[in-house]
Amino acid sequence: MAETQEEMTSLEMKVARQVEYYFGDHNLPRDKFLKEQVLLDDGWVTLETMLRFNRLKTLTTDSSVVVSALQKSKTGLLEISEDKTKIRRSPDKPLPEMNEEYRDGLKHRSVYIKGFPLQSTLDEIQEWLNGKGNIENIQMRRNLERQFKGSVFICFDSEESSKQFLERSDIKTFKDNEMIVLSREDYHAKKAEERKHFKAETKAKARQEKEQNQKQAEEKEMGLLLDEQTGCLLKFSGDLENVSREDFHEVFSGHGKIKWVDFTRGAKEGTLLFDGNAKEAFEKAKEANGGELKMKDGTVTWQVLEGDEEKETLKKIVEAQQGSFSRSKGRGGRGRGGGRGRGGRRGRGGRDQGRSNVQGKKIKFDSDDEEEAPAAPKRELKDADGPPAKIIKTENGS
Repeated sequence: MAETQEEMTSLEMKVARQVEYYFGDHNLPRDKFLKEQVLLDDGWVTLETMLRFNRLKTLTTDSSVVVSALQKSKTGLLEISEDKTKIRRSPDKPLPEMNEEYRDGLKHRSVYIKGFPLQSTLDEIQEWLNGKGNIENIQMRRNLERQFKGSVFICFDSEESSKQFLERSDIKTFKDNEMIVLSREDYHAKKAEERKHFKAETKAKARQEKEQNQKQAEEKEMGLLLDEQTGCLLKFSGDLENVSREDFHEVFSGHGKIKWVDFTRGAKEGTLLFDGNAKEAFEKAKEANGGELKMKDGTVTWQVLEGDEEKETLKKIVEAQQGSFSRSKGRGGRGRGGGRGRGGRRGRGGRDQGRSNVQGKKIKFDSDDEEEAPAAPKRELKDADGPPAKIIKTENGS
């Protein structure tokens, strides 16, 4: 609406602004009742009908005040009938076509303002905006409970008017409140960046929680394993210079299943972890080898571990298993094993080393903080504004 003329009273300014809003580009296409009325009589609507509109009747119930206000208005948007009982939107100012070009133009003519006290009224905001540009519409933004959020979108009659408004120095405060004033484009760009950061933070938090839960599950699983699995460790030491991990599997083949060989070629000692009773496997292998169990003709001392020594050794082996699996998963689960406990030769996996295919569930995050669609305006100026991880039982040799 054009700047209100000095000869108009305060009441007439409010009345003209309100009635012109009813018939304006923003409200009329969305106001079902008013659209029905304008179709009845070549666009004419009686003042009697208009004075039943809620916001207008709070301003005046006198049709002569409405006529006087519209006669003094310089927008040329509305016509008054000869008998001064009806008004209509001027045929010379048809409604714009609601196409993509029009909607894009609205974005360039709109400004976002935040910082109003939550108890602010539309009249207070309009009064603050008086004289600051040719404003077509004010949208008070509200939450799902219809409570004012302290921010508005205002639409000017042109992109030039919105640019001039953004350059003003008297829009920085409202009742001592610091105001945030942005073009609508900058506002949406800012919200998009905030959503991007929020999504990244959400993913990072979910990943951290998942890792923490996995760690706790592994620690719990390890505790259960240490408590339940006993008598499964056989310690050895002696002449082992030319012995490999495969040799232990061959010696105990058919007598007991070895789950893990904790031994490095060239070392003087190591430990075997059996899937079952270590003493029983040792006695069977010893009997099968004539009562003395050697490794490549070298003398070896064997000891079934018990008590605290067994628990401490088993804990180290389990941690080595987990560390080896994590490194393999970090390489895509396809790398060759190296180091202790992973194969018969340094840098190579054992012949029966199995591949573990681990699949995780992809977490989908919905977009958040999407701006709500404004409610359809009525007859008053817009004031809407997976399971715990298991211990990986890896065999490291044939």
